[in-house]
Amino acid sequence: MPADRPFIIGLTGSIGMGKSTVAQMFVDEGVPMFDADAAVHELQGPGGDLVAEIEALFPGTTSSDGVDRQKLGAAVLGDPVALQKLERLIHPAVGKMRMAFLERYRDQPLILFDIPLLFEKGGAEGVDHIVVVSADAAQQRDRVMARPGMTEERFEQIKLLQMPDADKRQKADSVIDTSLPLAETRNQVQKLVQKLKASLA
Repeated sequence: MPADRPFIIGLTGSIGMGKSTVAQMFVDEGVPMFDADAAVHELQGPGGDLVAEIEALFPGTTSSDGVDRQKLGAAVLGDPVALQKLERLIHPAVGKMRMAFLERYRDQPLILFDIPLLFEKGGAEGVDHIVVVSADAAQQRDRVMARPGMTEERFEQIKLLQMPDADKRQKADSVIDTSLPLAETRNQVQKLVQKLKASLA
């Protein structure tokens, strides 16, 4: 790890595994977080840098409120070519925001990159320690199906785009289990932060 930047934790996990909850636990421990999804929301929100370009590629998917995520989702889901076009637009823009974040927190010992598709999109090389958030399959399904507008078909489509949980766990440096009570999950995060800070000292 280069001495002139913080130690980067890459946080990932499939849909419904509790990644956002765990990410907040790292923040609670004082670890600054770059949230790739939040960056995308900013780029696609009202006045966002990518709104005009997305409208040009996918007419009718934006308004004065920014990108309509449901309309855009419908335009690209199940269409690999359309999805690739969208990703070619989004990934470099998010990368630029991530570099600015890294610069802002360069004096911190640890920082967290919350990247949902860390393995799928080849981001694993850019981090120092991979943390996978995981839960059992039944809990995952219950959490996802409780989301507004979610259908079995949509859940299956999303799962096809994501590396299987078992494979992610195998590739992880650490696994945070969210099948447990919240306090126990938080305890796992606290111990990991302490361990990583100690290893850097």
